[in-house]
Amino acid sequence: MGKLIYSMITSLDGYVSDREGNFGWGAPEEESHEFVSELSRGIGTYLYGRRMYETMVYWETAHTVPDQPQYIKDYARIWQATEKIVYSTTLRQVASERTRIERTFDPDAVRALKAESELDITVDGPHLAAQAIRAGLVDEYQLYVGPAIVGGGNRFFPDGVTVDLELLDERHFTNGVLYLRYAVSR
Repeated sequence: MGKLIYSMITSLDGYVSDREGNFGWGAPEEESHEFVSELSRGIGTYLYGRRMYETMVYWETAHTVPDQPQYIKDYARIWQATEKIVYSTTLRQVASERTRIERTFDPDAVRALKAESELDITVDGPHLAAQAIRAGLVDEYQLYVGPAIVGGGNRFFPDGVTVDLELLDERHFTNGVLYLRYAVSR
């Protein structure tokens, strides 16, 4: 059975992007990118909302960009090999292999996916993750806390939700990012 993991970059004040949608203050550099790549090897499926998918689809062709460092090429290959489900009522077609569109987020379908999966699953994007959190589907939270306070934007956690957590791991990166991994206490 796979775990459902919510993993994203967040500012110190809890935003995955600022009011203008920027998140460059938390963008990974080589050290943290290699760490993300290593964790991503255990992921079998990414669950995306449309906007997050449109950001991440870059990785479908990132390896073809001239002069890319090896760690970028490595992550691109990992991303390309992973299944992707995009939840969207407006997206007409996908621009990546191993990707399908679902029109609605169905918690029971995600429960079934978790039960059938040998690898873990991530839910990516704060709006889609909010639905999974409210449905009690998230088993683990992985936060990459960037060294910035942005004062507003898209929040990492939805309002009105309470979850008890147990710290499993932490790591400090030289760029000031702090990785925190929590399991949901059941």
